[in-house]
Amino acid sequence: MEQLIRSVAEALDNSNIPYMIIGGQAVLLHGRARFTEDIDLTLGIDTDQYEKIEKVCEKLGLRILPENPRNFAEQTGVLPAEHKSHLRIDFIFSFIAYEKQAIERAVTVKIDDYPAKFTSCEDLIIQKMVSGRAIDEEDVKTVLLKNHSTIDTEYIYKWLNEFAKNPEYKDLPQRLENLLKDLQ
Repeated sequence: MEQLIRSVAEALDNSNIPYMIIGGQAVLLHGRARFTEDIDLTLGIDTDQYEKIEKVCEKLGLRILPENPRNFAEQTGVLPAEHKSHLRIDFIFSFIAYEKQAIERAVTVKIDDYPAKFTSCEDLIIQKMVSGRAIDEEDVKTVLLKNHSTIDTEYIYKWLNEFAKNPEYKDLPQRLENLLKDLQ
């Protein structure tokens, strides 16, 4: 897995595509060991630059999974691919201000001696809160416990309140507050 992360990070850097590793791989870094067999990346480009990711996949020998990949990426904002080892890689195109700022805040971690970019601890919490699955809330608890003394909660609440302007996410700040109370 580490070699693949390194290869993907290096290919994205060589193609001048900003990115950050998110999801389960970021939880392994900021939280706890948990089973994950994929790599999720947020890209600092939108689907109008789809060809760049197609070329990265080609260079890495990744099999693009959708039958009509460009249309799929344009409709979903995601391009799923698979490595010959059957590990899945989801390239997530970004188009909102939050994602762009999160990529700028990414932390560099040496993976197989290569500086790969991972989402920050705070941005991982935001991403997991927005996702909102039960496993995501467990991940948030773990990240909060491990990093409680260094977390910038003001930054987290700033973005959760921004997301909460959308009725679908109106309860995000309160949900985080409840998680924080549960941990005390």
